[in-house]
Amino acid sequence: MDNISTIILAISLIIIMLGMGLSLVVDDFKRIFIYPKAILIGLINQILILPILGFALASIFPIQPEIAIGIMILSACPGGPTSNLISHLAKGDIALSVTLTALSSFVTILTIPFIINFALLHFLQQEQIIRLDVVSTIIQILVITIIPVSIGMLIRRYNESFAVKMAKPVRVASGLVIVLVILGITFKEKDNFASYFREAGLVALCLNIVTMAVGYYSAKLFKINNKRAISIAIESGVQNGTLAITIAVILLNNTSFAVAPAVYSLLMFFTGGIAVYFGIKKSKIS
Repeated sequence: MDNISTIILAISLIIIMLGMGLSLVVDDFKRIFIYPKAILIGLINQILILPILGFALASIFPIQPEIAIGIMILSACPGGPTSNLISHLAKGDIALSVTLTALSSFVTILTIPFIINFALLHFLQQEQIIRLDVVSTIIQILVITIIPVSIGMLIRRYNESFAVKMAKPVRVASGLVIVLVILGITFKEKDNFASYFREAGLVALCLNIVTMAVGYYSAKLFKINNKRAISIAIESGVQNGTLAITIAVILLNNTSFAVAPAVYSLLMFFTGGIAVYFGIKKSKIS
C-alpha cells in the first residue's frame, strides 16, 4: 500500500478504538473484582490459548508462510468492538465482554511483538526474516489503540450525552472504512488473492470456530454461567481484524500478511451470526 492508504488505515483504527472508548467507563475495569474467575479464564483463552491454537493450525495446514504469519498476527490481537456487539446480540454478558476487550487490549500491547517475532522467525526462510523492534512496536500500538481508547473514555467521562450520541456514527464510519481497506488489500493482492483466499479461508474459519468452542467449554468446565460463557467464547474467537491488518500493513509493510486477517474479518460475521443464533436459543432454554 502507498503512504496515503497506510495513513487512512491508521486513522480508521484510531477511529474504531476511539469509538470503543466512547462506550467504556471506569466501572468496566472494576468488574475484574466482581467476577475474577470469568475474567481470568477469558484472558487465559485470549492471551495464551488463542496464539497456541493459531500456531498449531498454521503449522498443520499446508499454507504459504505469508498466510501462516497472518494467522499468527490475528492470534496475537485482542478482541474488538465487533465482539462486544456479537456478545450483546447473542444474549451474552455484555459487561464481561467489554471488560475482557478492554483488558486484553492493554495486555496484548506487550505480547503482540513477541508472538509476531516468533512467527516471523519460525515461518520465514532465514534470508527473508524480518524483526519487529519490540519497544518501537509497543509504542506504535499504544498510539493507535490505547491512547484513542483513553481519549474516548475521557470524552465519555466529561460529556456522556455527546459520547452516547457519537458512538453509533463512529461505529458506522469505522465499519465503512474497514470495508474499503479490505477492498484495497484485495486489489493490491489481486494476482494472489484467489489462491490466498483458498488457503486462508479454511484455516481462518477453523481458528474462529475452534477458539470459540474452547472458550465456551473451558468456561463451562469452571461452572461459569451461560451468559458469561457465551461472552468468553465470543471474546476468545472474534479478534480485532482491523488491528491485525494495521500491524501487517503499517508495522510490517507487507499486505500479503494482511490477507488472512482480511479473510477472517469477513468470515467472523458469518460465524458470529451462528453464535448469535445459538446464544439466543440457549437463553430461551435457560
